[in-house]
Amino acid sequence: MQLRGVVADIDATRWDVFVHSAPGAQFSHLYGWRHIVEDVLGREYIPLAGVTTEGEWHGVLPLVRVRAPLLGHSLISMPYLNYGGPIGSPAAQQVLVDAALAEARRSGAGMLQLRMREPLTFAPPQPVRKVIALLLLPEAADDLWTGFPAKLRSQIRRPQKEGMEFRAGREHVGAFYEVFARNMRDLGTPVYPRRFFEAIAATFEHALFGAVYWRDRPVAAGCGFVWRGEFEITWASAIRDYNRLSPNMLLYWSLMEELIRRGVRTFNFGRSTPGASTHAFKTQWGGRDVPLPWVDVALRDTASSAGPSSAARLASAVWRHLPLALANRAGPFLAARLPWW
Repeated sequence: MQLRGVVADIDATRWDVFVHSAPGAQFSHLYGWRHIVEDVLGREYIPLAGVTTEGEWHGVLPLVRVRAPLLGHSLISMPYLNYGGPIGSPAAQQVLVDAALAEARRSGAGMLQLRMREPLTFAPPQPVRKVIALLLLPEAADDLWTGFPAKLRSQIRRPQKEGMEFRAGREHVGAFYEVFARNMRDLGTPVYPRRFFEAIAATFEHALFGAVYWRDRPVAAGCGFVWRGEFEITWASAIRDYNRLSPNMLLYWSLMEELIRRGVRTFNFGRSTPGASTHAFKTQWGGRDVPLPWVDVALRDTASSAGPSSAARLASAVWRHLPLALANRAGPFLAARLPWW
């Protein structure tokens, strides 16, 4: 059997049939991301398939071309998300990586990044820069609650006593974005366009949006995906003015209650840097760290996969002081071009 990596000229159904059956596949491999990447973010999406000469599929690899000021030209699978590297048989994964490298060299990309959930058997070990935290969920929310430390339960009760309430559903996309956009500005980070999240809600039935309201105003919100018995909260934010009332604690607890009702058995807190404040927030819930074995291949000396440069960090500091309306207008243009997202 001879395999080759080709740009797949296929429809969404054929691609997704393979993804749904492939071990190790993630929601980030679904073909619906092509529309969002191309039509909403304006990036080039390159769907690679590992096929035999008879046309049988043995693997897929979605690539996105990202050109970023100060950071150059990269091919990433998948930017804006935590996973998306090659899936399929080991032979197909090797063929797909070779095809991705060939495309990177042909197009002059400085870096190829494969955001793996599981290690590639043929890739050398790389330093762990990011981890996810996984919490196993019991069959009953009461069992989870009683296992929490007293301090954690107190932090969850605080917003409840203030009258805050959690609501979930696609109709809360606007509330999510109101909180998310403001928090990104406060962090000094350009925000995705609102239609990025509207497209997610319209495209993926397993996307879940939730928000914590206080006096009918959203003060904390999150968005994530249910996939194969696991929920990942991919984006979450809270308005800093209300930090003393801990709405983010109610957000996470309420999501866990909702997911337990749905029969989900793993809560994935998403990506963080070991030792960062966000990492500490996630580990306090009792989850275990799992390294993300991303693979970075630098094709030019000028390529950098480490993240924001000093110039970008300076720009971030300035961004935090922009008026919110201006940040929300300019942010979507820049956010689509930041590969470390």
